[in-house]
Amino acid sequence: MVLLGAAGCSTPPKTSFRPASTPFPAEALVTQRGVLTVLGRQFTLNGYLALSPTGGKRLVVTENFGSVLADVLITPDGVAHVMRSSRALKPKWIRRYLAADVQCLTGGTTVEECPGEMISPTHYLVQRRWYKLDLQTVNVKPGPQPATMFDASRAEKP
Repeated sequence: MVLLGAAGCSTPPKTSFRPASTPFPAEALVTQRGVLTVLGRQFTLNGYLALSPTGGKRLVVTENFGSVLADVLITPDGVAHVMRSSRALKPKWIRRYLAADVQCLTGGTTVEECPGEMISPTHYLVQRRWYKLDLQTVNVKPGPQPATMFDASRAEKP
């Protein structure tokens, strides 16, 4: 009986996503749409990821009506700077989860395994214990981004 109960409670193996190289140009503005599922509730989000050739990454996450939920800058050394947070996404969560997910999806350095998979070149799925993010790349505009986007001195004070 115990073996049957244990077998019924097993979870599928956790996949680890690690792109061999970044799926985006070195300099670009990437527009993405996603569905974030947290504890059974779904939220639609828009993401704007700016990439610099030096390895800087700036992600701005908005809700459908345009309010900024999170704005994070990841410097080339992998340090996450919260530029702006909201009531919905606390700075601690932005640093720990959003920054880690950006690093996973763009081939950046991370401390932990990347819990997700690449379904197609424009479709990604990230699954962590408390949330799931189904992400679609909508548009990629190659080209240089303003240097001010990658200025960590403008970050929120902790």
